[in-house]
Amino acid sequence: MLHSLSRGNSQDSAAAVVDPPSPTLHHHRHSAMSNVGNSFVMKYSSLLLLTLQSATPTLHHHRHSAMSNVGNSFVMKYSSLLLLTLQSATLTLFMRYTRVRPGDMYMATTAVIMAEVFKMTACAVIILFQEGGIRPWLHHLNQNIVKQPLDCLKISVPAIIYMLQNNLLYVALSNLEAATFQVTYQLKILTTALFSVSMLRKKLSVMQWVSLVCLFVGVGLVQLQPSTKSASEKVTTEQNSFLGLVSVIIASLMSGFAGIYFEKLLKNTPQSLYLRNVQLGFVGVVFGLLTMYFNDGREIAEKGFFYGYDFVVWVVIFLQSFGGILVAVVVKYADNILKGFATSAAIVVACIASIYLFDFHLTLQFTMGTSLVILAVYMYSKFVPVLVTKKPVLTA
Repeated sequence: MLHSLSRGNSQDSAAAVVDPPSPTLHHHRHSAMSNVGNSFVMKYSSLLLLTLQSATPTLHHHRHSAMSNVGNSFVMKYSSLLLLTLQSATLTLFMRYTRVRPGDMYMATTAVIMAEVFKMTACAVIILFQEGGIRPWLHHLNQNIVKQPLDCLKISVPAIIYMLQNNLLYVALSNLEAATFQVTYQLKILTTALFSVSMLRKKLSVMQWVSLVCLFVGVGLVQLQPSTKSASEKVTTEQNSFLGLVSVIIASLMSGFAGIYFEKLLKNTPQSLYLRNVQLGFVGVVFGLLTMYFNDGREIAEKGFFYGYDFVVWVVIFLQSFGGILVAVVVKYADNILKGFATSAAIVVACIASIYLFDFHLTLQFTMGTSLVILAVYMYSKFVPVLVTKKPVLTA
């Protein structure tokens, strides 16, 4: 009996030890799982918060950098276009003024040489900053100019043409009104297009061909307008409009050929644009000196190289020398449409300024021709053919 009781009590006590009350066990288990879950959530939420906090400055930096780049590109684009418009219009006006004003007349051949010297010097300075020192700069020039005579021989073709073209521009502006010259000289678009089709095998859109016809008709209307005596009242030198027209046409042909030749040379050789301008300037100075000697050698020997120079002449030389560099900047930061807009704006500025500076009188025929030229410039820049790349055909 006692044994059975003791065994029963021991079983009861064992049962009490082995089987605790189920609600208490469930509570402890739920509390432990809750603590583990809270620890997991707190751990990874804090990690996510730290990641977001560390990423926020980076995102803000990239956003600020992108906005800054867009703003800089916008400023460079339209400031360069404004400068190109002013350079194109003021160069024509100032050059015309220096060729028809009373007083000592400077020799155009010397002005062309000085413009080449300025352009060559400016590009050489840019290369100096790019190379980062005198020694690497001299090494760069030695490797790409002195040790490559055949390459310099290739660049001599556009260099000679550009030098002759610049001399012809002085002849043209000595015999044509600034507004008439500015409109007529847009024939270089026609010649450039024809040479690009023949030499570079470029394709023009239908609207571009239409624009070239409009350009030709507009220039014809401007040139065939009847001349008025009042338009030349402020001109003190004798004018020969036929000589001026022939000079513009030849200069336009030279500009088109030299531009396409130079473009082809740039695409097929590793030399930079600035180095090419140094080569152009050097060769241009050499042949410019020869031209000066044969044309004005005796007069320069008597009066001096800088005879007739004043502040306005130096402004003309400055504008002519840095015009090419400015065009390169516009091509880099803008497009052909905006460049054409700048050209059209320069025509308008030159026409308006000629009215006040040279007593130029607008006629209906001149206005119609100028409007056609401006429309042609815009159309040629706007309707550029889109290059369609063929997708590769997948074969099984």
